[in-house]
Amino acid sequence: MKELDKKLNSVFAGKVVRKDLTKKIKEGANVPVYVLEYLLGMYCATDDTDAIREGVDTVKKILADNFVRPDEAEKVKSKIRENGSYTVIDKITVHLNEKADRYEAEFSNLGIKDAAINEKFITDYERLLIGGIWCIVSVSYYHDDQDKHALPFTIIQLTPIQMPNMDLDEIKSGRSQFTKEEWIDVLIRSIGIEPDKLKYETKFHFLERAVPLVENNYNLCELGPRGTGKSHIYKEISPNSILVSGGQTTVANLFYNLSQKKIGLVGMWDCVTFDEVAGIHFKDKDGIQIMKDYMASGSFARGKEEKNANASMVFEGNINQSVEVILKTSNLFEPFPPEMNTDTAFFDRMHYYLPGWEIPKMRPELITDDFGFITDYLSSYFREMRKTTFSDALDKYFKLGNNLNQRDVIAVRKTVSGLIKLIYPNGEFTKDDVEEILKYAMIGRRRVKEQLKRIGGMEFYDVHFSYIDLDTFEEKFVSVPEQGGGKLIPEGMLKAGQTYYVGRGNSNQIGTFKIEVESPKGHGKLQVSGINSDRLSKESLTTAYNYFKANKKQVSANIAVEDVDYLVHIEDLQGVGASSGISLASYIGMCSSALKKPVQESLVILGAMSIGGTITKVEDLADTLQVCFDSGAKRLLLPMASASDISNVPSDLFSKFNISFYSSPEDAVYKALGIE
Repeated sequence: MKELDKKLNSVFAGKVVRKDLTKKIKEGANVPVYVLEYLLGMYCATDDTDAIREGVDTVKKILADNFVRPDEAEKVKSKIRENGSYTVIDKITVHLNEKADRYEAEFSNLGIKDAAINEKFITDYERLLIGGIWCIVSVSYYHDDQDKHALPFTIIQLTPIQMPNMDLDEIKSGRSQFTKEEWIDVLIRSIGIEPDKLKYETKFHFLERAVPLVENNYNLCELGPRGTGKSHIYKEISPNSILVSGGQTTVANLFYNLSQKKIGLVGMWDCVTFDEVAGIHFKDKDGIQIMKDYMASGSFARGKEEKNANASMVFEGNINQSVEVILKTSNLFEPFPPEMNTDTAFFDRMHYYLPGWEIPKMRPELITDDFGFITDYLSSYFREMRKTTFSDALDKYFKLGNNLNQRDVIAVRKTVSGLIKLIYPNGEFTKDDVEEILKYAMIGRRRVKEQLKRIGGMEFYDVHFSYIDLDTFEEKFVSVPEQGGGKLIPEGMLKAGQTYYVGRGNSNQIGTFKIEVESPKGHGKLQVSGINSDRLSKESLTTAYNYFKANKKQVSANIAVEDVDYLVHIEDLQGVGASSGISLASYIGMCSSALKKPVQESLVILGAMSIGGTITKVEDLADTLQVCFDSGAKRLLLPMASASDISNVPSDLFSKFNISFYSSPEDAVYKALGIE
């Protein structure tokens, strides 16, 4: 037995179980892990090999005799009838039959939809009414010939699958006997993963998944490839969280049912998880607005009342392309449905964006065979920790930088608090411990802000997150790993005829466009591709070509038109729709192709022109420059008319570029081609 396993069995005797036992039995029984480990904890919470073997046999027998498989439902119902009563393990959900004025229980696997149940069980376990809970249930059967409305099946005993009590002091005192690294490994093994196969940074991602279970009103988003176990902890490990499969729900179900005057899922569960964000859909028009209110304040208004709840919200989904490709053309919230994926107010309420692409896909060697906490003990520990907070832990050592607004500060503090609850439940931590967690918290929140900047522009420009060491007054900045490379505008010289333009598309969003002009021998025709049937874009290109033909000699006597065709292809690199402002950049592309001379490297051409050569200034200069920077531009051609708007651009953004001003189309050509 490993040293860590020995220590764990010694310090938390009776509270741990070998995780490979769960795996072996789980393969033959379709029940959540916490149900299995509840039983294993009763019979196998020991390091004695013989006792474990006997315990496993006992658990298998209980499951064989009492766990209801859907295909054997009729056989079990027959046993209940023949024996008078029988004990089963099943998921029980209760609803109120208003017509008969009684509660009726529904068995998930057994198929009974109307068993009688005593009101006492409803009072003791309210979650039976919302979502249901797994229970060990004793069911009786009696058919009354006289009363046609009597229910034949009756629940006479009901025991939820959960630990009877939780001693938090035991966790706190036990924690002090483990190093930080050991305790992190214990927690990760407790959720079924083998930490020895993970990088240290990846271990933090697995811990972050548990933060919504220990922190009230915490909003987490995790998007990544399929098969990384995103929903595992919420579905299998904790009986205190509920999975909204497919994402479809109603305001009444999620928040408050006005007709029944009952609070919804957010009031009954510690964590509500949407396991496929692309499918999130409210049947009510005000659903998303109510969700935004709740995510911001933990309260929502229904009818004449304002209701409060503590449930955290987790949003999970799949990313189908590589992160590099998405960042070139869109943002990392792209998988959300259309009614949400441009809603900056909604995404600004996310406290952390967990990068699912940094978590390995689940393989057999990633599943642990070592000891970990019984999941029910673990989830009880998580639940108890919701009653305390460590959100002020960083104030003793650090101060947050001035780029963090109030929402950023709340998000970072909540993440710091949640991770301290997990790693240092006894409150014993050092300055270095807090700094490690603080950096991690700021990276996840900055990832949110970087996407908001892509969607909402300059409103979210302040993304340069930092913290100040109160001992040395040194300011340290944090960056997001995936922002590093993969720019739309490559470094190095382009082919002659290629130019880049940044401007507003017909979706009203600012994006980057690549213009490619070829000039083969021909008959003086203009051929256009890449802009479909957009009228304004075609007019813009016609303007550029007509001006090019009429004024070619002002640029160079060597430009030929009559015996050359000009083939122009426009590529919308960020999916913002066709742009009517591409005239000047296309004109420069035509000159570049005709002269066989490329434009300067990393150059973006801003501004447009009319048929008479009049230059129009750049709209929303600050937002446009931000898109230029994100796309990889290092040089800009800017119309002189836009010089008066420079005061609206943050100085540190303006200083990122080598900027040349132009006053006419010909002036722009000379400067683009580097001809002085």
